[in-house]
Amino acid sequence: MSGIDKRNRLSEEPFSYQMTKKGTVMISYEGKQVKIVKDKEAEHLLSKIKEVDHDRTKVQLLLAKITGNFKRGNEKLGITKKNRK
Repeated sequence: MSGIDKRNRLSEEPFSYQMTKKGTVMISYEGKQVKIVKDKEAEHLLSKIKEVDHDRTKVQLLLAKITGNFKRGNEKLGITKKNRK
């Protein structure tokens, strides 16, 4: 797995998840909600998390993969055309 997380970001555990009473899984990145997983997809994710629960890096990898490519590089600055002058 060392080739997957070359910059060692998953060891910082940026992802977290929370399960609701209805079985929905809310995934957060650095405290901000980025994805909601429902129904069979949520059940499948939770079963995979239970399989690798002993290894926090593998759990982080699962959460990263399910969120997909949501970061584009401009989130930190919050710059819009209105803000620039």
